[in-house]
Amino acid sequence: MISLQPIQTLKIPEFRNLMAGRFLLIAAFRMLATLLGWWIYELTKDPFAIGLIGLSEVIPAVSSALYAGHVIDNSEKKRMLLICNYAYVVLIGFLAFLAYFGDDLHQLSTTHITYFIYGTIFLTGICRAFLGPIVPTMIPKIVGKEKLPFAITVNQATFLCASVTGHALGGFFIHWFGISSTLTIIVVIMLVASIFFWFIEQHHSENVGNELKILESIQEGLSYILKTREILGALLLDMFAVLFGGAVALIPIFATDILKVGSEGLGFLNAASDIGAMMIIITLSFIPLRKNQGKILLIAVAGFGICIIGFGLSKLYWLSFFFLVLSGILDGISVVIRGTIVQLKTPEKIRGRVLSVNSIFVMSSNELGQFESGVAAKLFGVVRSVVVGGTLTLLIAVFVGTKFPKLRNMKY
Repeated sequence: MISLQPIQTLKIPEFRNLMAGRFLLIAAFRMLATLLGWWIYELTKDPFAIGLIGLSEVIPAVSSALYAGHVIDNSEKKRMLLICNYAYVVLIGFLAFLAYFGDDLHQLSTTHITYFIYGTIFLTGICRAFLGPIVPTMIPKIVGKEKLPFAITVNQATFLCASVTGHALGGFFIHWFGISSTLTIIVVIMLVASIFFWFIEQHHSENVGNELKILESIQEGLSYILKTREILGALLLDMFAVLFGGAVALIPIFATDILKVGSEGLGFLNAASDIGAMMIIITLSFIPLRKNQGKILLIAVAGFGICIIGFGLSKLYWLSFFFLVLSGILDGISVVIRGTIVQLKTPEKIRGRVLSVNSIFVMSSNELGQFESGVAAKLFGVVRSVVVGGTLTLLIAVFVGTKFPKLRNMKY
């Protein structure tokens, strides 16, 4: 049955501004991720160096996430969103300066430039620990509980549409304009995103006058997750599935050395999984999943693992593109279900802390997945590492489905 309720949430001006700013910000992040992988591999020609990008960001992001959740639950959220946005602008501006003038600074070797890039990524990881959970914590207050499932779908659609745009444009801009100009474009996009955030109302904490100490606050959030099996199972599924199925991190190597399609082909390959995800998210916006969401989640993750195996074995560009699109469709289904479970099962007063823990799982799965992919590619070869990762993803889906029956039987 077709429903227009998700689209109708965009009639709320504040939600519309939040989604517009989020779209631009996520697109900029995806362009940056594409660029950094290409830049580092261009400098080093070492797949392990690509893996270190993820490690450089995930260490500070995960280390700061629990504290970030405490701060978010006890702070005005619009102000924090803008601070994090502008901090990113400054850091990416430094990378743009390095790209423009690094060759003119003769005392800087390729190794020095690489270290500066890793150092800047480390600082962005701290920003990301705060920025990641802020937008999801604002959505329930803006749209209300009744419209929340529909708003979550729109939020995920916004995220994935921005991802496909950013991934594709990142590859194309590198091909057309080069690294330094692409970084400048990213800075401009982030500044435009901040304009939309200025039109959002202030969102003050519900814990004013009832603040817990930092350790007590963090413990409260962790305890809630551990006792809520649906949330815990969904987070574990996300972390380990993406950790082992992170073939996207190695796409620059596939584009350059295996499929031999260059930077232009890189843009399409980077966008492929997000194209699939965007297609299914738009479909789910009009035809929501109404039953057996837990079982569908597990099937989608298992299918995702099979697609990663197919991508790793493929030597044809069009077939590789197909497997990535299909993996994106399955991942999009799981993203919507997981996001809805976490939001619906979390009380308002601890939402920041729960979503910060969620961000740890997301960040550790993506960035550690990037590191794991780089290490595995270095040790076992690119193709073999991707195939093994896809196989492990399939096994994780089976394990979680067996050990978390509440998640398997989840309906909403």
